Amino acid sequence: MNKKYPIMEKEITERTILLERISEIDKISDQEWKIGLAERKLKELEFHDRDRDQSRVEKAIASDTYEKYYGNKKYYLATRRSRQCIKDWIAAESKDKVFLDYACGNGGNAIFAAQSGAALSLGFDISGVSVENARNAAREKDLNDNIRFFQADAENTKLPDNSIDAIVCTGMLHHLDLSYVFPELRRILKPGGKVLAVEALDYNPAIKLYRFLTPDMRTEWEKAHILKLSDVKFASRFFNVKEIRYWHVAGYAAGKIPGLFPLLDRVDLALEKIPYVQRLAWIFTFVLEKKRD
Repeated sequence: MNKKYPIMEKEITERTILLERISEIDKISDQEWKIGLAERKLKELEFHDRDRDQSRVEKAIASDTYEKYYGNKKYYLATRRSRQCIKDWIAAESKDKVFLDYACGNGGNAIFAAQSGAALSLGFDISGVSVENARNAAREKDLNDNIRFFQADAENTKLPDNSIDAIVCTGMLHHLDLSYVFPELRRILKPGGKVLAVEALDYNPAIKLYRFLTPDMRTEWEKAHILKLSDVKFASRFFNVKEIRYWHVAGYAAGKIPGLFPLLDRVDLALEKIPYVQRLAWIFTFVLEKKRD
């Protein structure tokens, strides 16, 4: 080892081992994943393959099935501030680090991390369709050297211990069994490493009613496992929990009347700070930090 740059050489060796492991994971075919998965995971895989099949979405746009499966997209106008917060966190925490977009969907966060200077940006998803979409998106942006996408099970990633510096989990913890995923996150995260979790919150009665009235937009497991603060308390068994923030108590209503968005967004700035009222937020974020040895 070069005595002048021992830390750099150690990091290069660790990344080489990590990439070799990902190459091994990549050899597992989509069919092999399906054979080894529990029934609830198979339903999640099939749901997200359907949801992210671009040719299917394009056909749905021209039919009344679009609203059935994708009608909630209009409400995301309200999430501008929380989305910017996520981007700021990724830019700060991924710079020169090994970053992981956990259950990455079409790979947007991993791609942004690669563009923000991550030494290595990774993304995985249980959906093979999602992984292929992410790879195509990275190629379109000429990202090759510092980004990799692969198919994996979020509750058993097969990644090496202590191999990731920063992880983002956006809208995916409620698809998983937290009694498996929190230990797995802790296992692969380096000491002092951080996870940013972004989740819907299960207290607002209006939002709960909307979920009940739109069952085709979610799997049965997903509907039953929207996060509560008790889940954050459970996470504290494995991590230091920091920076709990609440977002969009009222702004989602602008999905019906877009012109109301600027007003409701200003109202939200106040509501998000009021104890207990803030629990009516649509989305909340929190940071999990792995304790150092």
